[in-house]
Amino acid sequence: MGAVDLEIDFVSDVGCPWCAIGLASLEQALANSADRVQALIRFQPFELNPNMPPDGEAVSHYLTRKYGSTPEQQATVRAAIAQRGADLGFEFRAEGRKRIWNTFHAHRLLMWAGDCGAEGQLRLKRALLMSYHGRAENPNDPQVLRAAVREASLNETAANDVIDDPLAYSRQVRERELYYHDAGVTGVPAIIVNRHYLISGGQPPEVFEEALQRIASQVRELDSATATSA
Repeated sequence: MGAVDLEIDFVSDVGCPWCAIGLASLEQALANSADRVQALIRFQPFELNPNMPPDGEAVSHYLTRKYGSTPEQQATVRAAIAQRGADLGFEFRAEGRKRIWNTFHAHRLLMWAGDCGAEGQLRLKRALLMSYHGRAENPNDPQVLRAAVREASLNETAANDVIDDPLAYSRQVRERELYYHDAGVTGVPAIIVNRHYLISGGQPPEVFEEALQRIASQVRELDSATATSA
């Protein structure tokens, strides 16, 4: 039997370290399951901090304000996240993620990239994640977005039209955010397979691999039953 084709909606935010881990882990799981599962990944918007002001907030102040965590606790979590990333080939650099930023304009650009094709959107997502978590760059800064477009080898002229127009893709992003909010998504990453199966969080590759293969088996059984009854 050949590989089963799956569609994956990866609901996430550029500013979320667990989304970077989840994506790297999911890609590793897909590589390990390539003979059984083939997947088309689409990135869907979710803002963890939609009301964050333009100048952002120091990450330490943000974490203390939101969770009541101490600097020592935050350092422990950062070290654990960095190790998880390193195990998956994603480098959380020490200078990365020093401030929490609004990510709406990054989501607009990702929505545009999705219209251009899944591979380009994936490259842009990777570029934005590394820009933020690796170099502490502001994903709301037009120059940072332009650099990510170049890194992803996307059409710079078309991308600039989106970056320079704050209304471009704004409605689409808001509609998708509302859709997933109404569907019950309250945290990210949320990995939704074939619009039906949910895998939550930055799971290890083996967890993703097992879940994807189980879903693929169910899809194959359903397709077989449908073909038999036709």
